[in-house]
Amino acid sequence: MQRHAGKAWGALALTMLATGSPSSSEEAFPLVGTYTENEPCKPDSSNPNVSRVTITPSEIDSAIGICKILDIKREGEKFAVHVDCKDPTGSQLLGDVTFTVRDDKTVDFSDQDQTYKAVLHKCP
Repeated sequence: MQRHAGKAWGALALTMLATGSPSSSEEAFPLVGTYTENEPCKPDSSNPNVSRVTITPSEIDSAIGICKILDIKREGEKFAVHVDCKDPTGSQLLGDVTFTVRDDKTVDFSDQDQTYKAVLHKCP
């Protein structure tokens, strides 16, 4: 990473919104949707203090800002994602994050330096 994002990457891993019907890019990147970090998502929104992230096939929107997805490499259930992020102050963060889908359908998340890890829970 050009700039260390620390715990900000954790916020990156949380709110993902599904958009429309699946396209070929969504099928290739099935992580599109809404997630909460390290805690199951409650459909009644009774966990508003839990970090969330929105992921579409082209970007990730989180508390650290909007990240444009530059490249996705898939190996089985593991997705290596190269991102270009701009935080709320306009600072640029380039780096890689990894998403791994578990058998229980939760998703392990980590940044490229393994300094931040989280378990993402998909919201309905």
